[in-house]
Amino acid sequence: YLSSFRKAQEGKKKVVLAGCVPQAQPRQDYLKGLSIIGVQQIDRVVEVVEETIKGHSVRLLGQKKDNGKRLGGARLDLPKIRKNPLIEIISINTGCLNACTYCKTKHARGDLASYPIEELVDRAKQSFQEGVCEIWLTSEDTGAYGRDIGTDLPTLLWKLVEAIPEGAMLRLGMTNPPYILEHLEEMAKILNHPRVYAFLHIPVQSASDSVLMDMKREYCVADFKQVVDFLKEQVPGITIATDIICGFPGETDEDFQETMKLVEQYRFPSLFINQFYPRPGTPAAKMHQVPAAVKKQRTKDLSQLFHSYSPYDHKIGERQRVLVTEESFDSNYYVAHNPFYEQVLVPKDPLLMGKMVEVDIYEAGKHFMKGRPVSDARVYTASITRPLAKGEVSGLTEEFRHAPQNGTNWKAHPSTEIPVKTQLSSWMALQLPWQQEGGGLKILSVSLALLAALVMFYYGGMKTEL
Repeated sequence: YLSSFRKAQEGKKKVVLAGCVPQAQPRQDYLKGLSIIGVQQIDRVVEVVEETIKGHSVRLLGQKKDNGKRLGGARLDLPKIRKNPLIEIISINTGCLNACTYCKTKHARGDLASYPIEELVDRAKQSFQEGVCEIWLTSEDTGAYGRDIGTDLPTLLWKLVEAIPEGAMLRLGMTNPPYILEHLEEMAKILNHPRVYAFLHIPVQSASDSVLMDMKREYCVADFKQVVDFLKEQVPGITIATDIICGFPGETDEDFQETMKLVEQYRFPSLFINQFYPRPGTPAAKMHQVPAAVKKQRTKDLSQLFHSYSPYDHKIGERQRVLVTEESFDSNYYVAHNPFYEQVLVPKDPLLMGKMVEVDIYEAGKHFMKGRPVSDARVYTASITRPLAKGEVSGLTEEFRHAPQNGTNWKAHPSTEIPVKTQLSSWMALQLPWQQEGGGLKILSVSLALLAALVMFYYGGMKTEL
């Protein structure tokens, strides 16, 4: 991302950075003079953007607390614009319980802080009322959810399932092996539910116990296999995705071969391969490094193994139920997912978008299948109302929507930590700039550019630091 914001600076554009890296290393030379939003302050983006446009440098890096207890982060009921009006992404907790030696996220996000179940359920219900048909749960570790507030992940999931309308689906996020082991039976029941994708992302990182120990992953390879074997037996057809780091400090050829054997054994349909990169300030950066050429070769070897097998060829001829939610990257198809969250490409028929339909699989590739809709099959409309238009703001109250007409001011909720009244017009400059008079186009272009950068750094940082 360094090249991105340097290019923006060269173009005399205002820059705001957000996410794990600036939170963890705010004193880096390249951050001098820039505005920064911490991982728990993302709800103050408008305030920071306004001050940055005025030429001020703003840094909000504090931890939010309630009676001394660390909060999970930004409120869930804040207005936002969904990238895809049909998909709602809900963070169920921030931080984690691990202290992996290679990870920068822990430095930035700290210990586990979970959102209350009722707030998460309310957000899900609101999403369905706004036309969403698919919910993704995210966090640094979904399996650890609730340990800080006296509950657990299965309890949350059963409550969420009750709120999901027919034809809509729930996708679970990443969970590390240690925190899912004690919930295996309940998780199997939930993953077998017709409104929950039979999909789970469980990072293994390495199949060598000695490497896992150096990583401080707090599990062994046997633990990972126990989770995967149990779920594959109890949830027929389940998709297990995993991550692997190639060339972690101290990894021997024998260690790497164990990892190759694991991939050969399970033939994961979704595999995220990462060549180790030492994050400055992490314990792993101080360890004895594997030569760059060796890391590169191991990454290449593992990639070749991954591409040597076809996970979907045996599914040609099957009839599958799929939920259509987006357009393919090449714009030639619509993208749907079957109950195992496997990607199925379908014809670009606008009547299919947001619908659950039956298709016959006639072709398969490495990462996808292609399906033809069954003409006489029942079509489910998952949304309980019309989806929001692309770019339309989610979560606005009626008072907020009608405020420009009656001229009232909007006062921030105390938990947003903005201590003064803010003119509604200044908040609307970012969210609804086309309603402003004079200078709207300029504010719109600058604000959208900043918002795009923030989304990229916030979510991109969370993904790459795990």
